[in-house]
Amino acid sequence: MSLPDWMNILKATVLPKPPGGGVRLKGLGVVLGLVIAAVAIFVLTHTIKAIDYNEVFAVVRRTHPGLIALAAMLVATSYLSLTLYDLLALRTIGRPEVTYRTAALASFTSYPISHGLGAVSLVSPAIRYRIYSYHGLGVLDVANIAFLTGLTFWLGNLTALGFGLLYAPDAIGVIDHLSPQLNRWLAAALLIAVFCFLTWTWLAPRNIGTRRWPVRLPTGPMVLLQIVIGLFDLGAAALAMYVLIPAELNIGIFPVTAVFIAATLLGFASHTPAGIGVFDATILLGLGGDDKEPLIAALLMFRVLYHFLPFVLALCLFGGVEGWRSWRARRSN
Repeated sequence: MSLPDWMNILKATVLPKPPGGGVRLKGLGVVLGLVIAAVAIFVLTHTIKAIDYNEVFAVVRRTHPGLIALAAMLVATSYLSLTLYDLLALRTIGRPEVTYRTAALASFTSYPISHGLGAVSLVSPAIRYRIYSYHGLGVLDVANIAFLTGLTFWLGNLTALGFGLLYAPDAIGVIDHLSPQLNRWLAAALLIAVFCFLTWTWLAPRNIGTRRWPVRLPTGPMVLLQIVIGLFDLGAAALAMYVLIPAELNIGIFPVTAVFIAATLLGFASHTPAGIGVFDATILLGLGGDDKEPLIAALLMFRVLYHFLPFVLALCLFGGVEGWRSWRARRSN
């Protein structure tokens, strides 16, 4: 990709804003990310100070291989549903000729690599551009896909968090320091906001952005499908975490789901690679009791299955595709 292409794709990954407002928002995002990371590091350092790591690895060894295999299947299901994010975005921007295989390749290479490097808004669109430009999509197309897949992510997360807090309002009380009643009100506000957006898009076709960077929003039925897919993706990932937590900890699925989503969002906001430190501190703070070794063991196994292995596979796949295309280009010349 030439330098102008890189500059254009980076500029197009967000909708243009007034210069002053854009700088202030970016600055606020950086400060917020640093604060979240700093607090998480403090909490994590304090939490693991007295951990018996021999016991952690003993818990890993005692985990039934069948449970690890089930967690791996759930992780694969989560990543499979992620490929539908791109497919829905392609249909929304009117590019149905792009095959599912291409959408799946762009999705599976962009998500694990960008999350693993901790620069989602920069790396993910660049990888997508490398995949999609080969099939005739331009910078604006990729920018719209990046926006629409992000929309699916947030719709799914906010809906799942809303339902999780409704059923387990005290699950993240130790994180947000709100009473169960206030968390229920927060859950209701999230679900009402998602419902209002769904209704708004259902009533008429919607477009946002500027004349230079227009974005066509999905229709109401497509938004509903986005929510369902987002819930399915998050549900599979949260279940993978849940089955790895030893049964003796007696932690329910709804608290795990609510804390897992909060940990995912905080990790995403911190911009740290794979939310490292932030995701882990949130899980330990939200679910951990006096006996934290079993929970740390579950976190280690989840990290390997959900972050490390997909990251390595995605790097190999993307490198293989780039190498094959370069070889074909040299051969044709």
